[in-house]
Amino acid sequence: MQVWPGEAYPLGATYDGAGTNFAVFTEAADRVELCLLHDDGSETAVELRESDAFVRHAYLPGVMPGQRYGFRVHGPYAPGRGLRCNSAKLLLDPYARAISGSIQWGEEVYGYHFDDPERRNDLDSAPHTMTSVVVNPYFDWGDDRRPRTEYHHTVIYEAHVKGLTMRHPGLPEELRGTYAGLAHPAIIEHLTELGVTALELMPVHQFVNDHRLVDMGLNNYWGYNTIGFFAPHNAYASWGDRGQQVLEFKSAVKALHEAGIEVILDVVYNHTAEGNHLGPTLSLKGLDNPSYYRLAEDPRYYMDTTGTGNSLLMRSPHVLQMIMDSLRYWVTEMHVDGFRFDLAATLARQFHEVDRLSSFFDLVQQDPVVSQVKLIAEPWDVGEGGYQVGNFPPLWTEWNGKYRDTVRDLWRGEPRTLAEFASRLTGSSDLYQDDGRRPLASINFVTCHDGFTLHDLVSYNEKHNEANGEDNRDGESHNRSWNCGAEGDTDDPYVLTLRARQIRNFIATLMLSQGVPMISHGDELARTQRGNNNAYCQDSELAWLDWPDEEDGAEEGDLRRQLLEFTRAMVWLRKDHPVFRRRRFFHGRPVEGTHDDLSDIAWFTPEGAEMTQRDWESARASALTVFLNGNAISEPGQRGERITDDSFLLMFNASPKPLDFVVPVDHGAQWQVVVDTAREDGVPPGTGPKVSAGTRLTLADRSLTVLQRPA
Repeated sequence: MQVWPGEAYPLGATYDGAGTNFAVFTEAADRVELCLLHDDGSETAVELRESDAFVRHAYLPGVMPGQRYGFRVHGPYAPGRGLRCNSAKLLLDPYARAISGSIQWGEEVYGYHFDDPERRNDLDSAPHTMTSVVVNPYFDWGDDRRPRTEYHHTVIYEAHVKGLTMRHPGLPEELRGTYAGLAHPAIIEHLTELGVTALELMPVHQFVNDHRLVDMGLNNYWGYNTIGFFAPHNAYASWGDRGQQVLEFKSAVKALHEAGIEVILDVVYNHTAEGNHLGPTLSLKGLDNPSYYRLAEDPRYYMDTTGTGNSLLMRSPHVLQMIMDSLRYWVTEMHVDGFRFDLAATLARQFHEVDRLSSFFDLVQQDPVVSQVKLIAEPWDVGEGGYQVGNFPPLWTEWNGKYRDTVRDLWRGEPRTLAEFASRLTGSSDLYQDDGRRPLASINFVTCHDGFTLHDLVSYNEKHNEANGEDNRDGESHNRSWNCGAEGDTDDPYVLTLRARQIRNFIATLMLSQGVPMISHGDELARTQRGNNNAYCQDSELAWLDWPDEEDGAEEGDLRRQLLEFTRAMVWLRKDHPVFRRRRFFHGRPVEGTHDDLSDIAWFTPEGAEMTQRDWESARASALTVFLNGNAISEPGQRGERITDDSFLLMFNASPKPLDFVVPVDHGAQWQVVVDTAREDGVPPGTGPKVSAGTRLTLADRSLTVLQRPA
């Protein structure tokens, strides 16, 4: 076999049509072997003799796409110094564009012996571990164009590749649970009719099923256990795992783009699947443990701000390079449109505390590729000071956990909620205005993958996670949920009616709020996990979306169809009216130059009087009316034109009894009811009754009514 010197950049395996260049960073190694793996179980080892700035490299003519490979690192195994090199462990390339196979858990993939953790383990891991794959980078993107949907037009739909597609009756069996399933017309039609503009996919970077879960007969379903930051997860591919998963993922992105839907990836750059000091040796741990991971004062152990056993070392230039190279790769080569960063506070931990000006944010800010896509932070981790909602740099948007908590509290009847609810409804200016951000920095959500589904939020007071095998100890215990009078399944018509109304309340509130709404997949179809609020290990019908089909009972089918139609109506109401998706915060006064002497927003008691400080501070206050002035939108349109819209009155009655609401005077003479969550159909827009200023409307307990006045 010919071996040429090759190049130190780019890292990973780069096929050029005639052969492949291999490059890998390790400062800890004395010697590195590239191992080409053959289908008969044998391997050909090639020493990487060239080294530039600790990058070992070689070019091998004739090595083609589909070739499986790995690295064996010869060097010190000295855990007391943080070094865990072991040539018996075949290591994944951190830059592998595709990964083949799965891990067969056993002592072979660990660097120590189970009965003696201090003793080095020299059992060969190659037959039991995953392998890297050389990939052909060519793909015919044709005229693919990114939708580039602006944030104020964005509606995000968080989904799981398998969970969304596994049970859809319109998908062929072989496409269920796959990237190809995402691209199927039946899935795309559902998303486009719903009004979704962005599909936020739970982790699709190659991840690992934990040893513990496999022993329990479970799987890491959510996928927050990354081992390959450049490789699409191979189990979601229907075509094969020797590079075909890359083509299949690209094809899905292309199909979604053709439908005008952006693709956002939920990415996990805060830790890897190698766990703590008792975890397996799969890649970074064996290549250069102290360069990649945050080690404790005693370097045998790991700092852990993620709750997973390890945290990547965010002050290491090689870690930062790997993350930035990965982000750019997914944008430029895979054409994705943005990222949601899991436990993003960990990315800001250069040393111990969370630093909003850390090196990672500096790199993102100046990067001409990454800075131009959607960047969404999950703004917390489990370390000290890790709750950082509202504290990320101006380029970023955030999952607004305070929005979730406040909206839940309002509709379940918690006292002293109204004032904070007003802030959340109008874009959370208390969190984002001071640092120059706008309402669009707030990604609003009521539910997401982590926690109860929307159906379960109104059906359970307590979590029911027994199926996870941890005696119901796992998962959040304080969910701000309310079961409406019965725990779980019930045939009580009053409870069922109230639950359906509460679901409509949450969906309507989400779509009427300033900021960017995010729907958790299946909430529009009353998806349930039977009270499990931590279904991370439930790769089963418990977690998959149960699509409506002919087997549904008449009543169940009607309720799900009504909910779907209501959700669609609310999304499209938002899309049709810029007053619900403003790019700037409200002023709370008339807007100069808009020829309207009314304030752009006003707040009223149910009696139609303007809210006073005493009204806001009342512990028992649970109802109000909000006036949104469509003639007082301060921001111009794309061409500098003035934007005008209809005006709206939003009437919230979160109290446990019916209340009379007076339509405020001097804010419009004639109004029409366009939403009433007390009705099963929610009153589709344009069909409700007309009312006049001063009219007294009776709102049912725990309901929301929207009135519209033409511009």
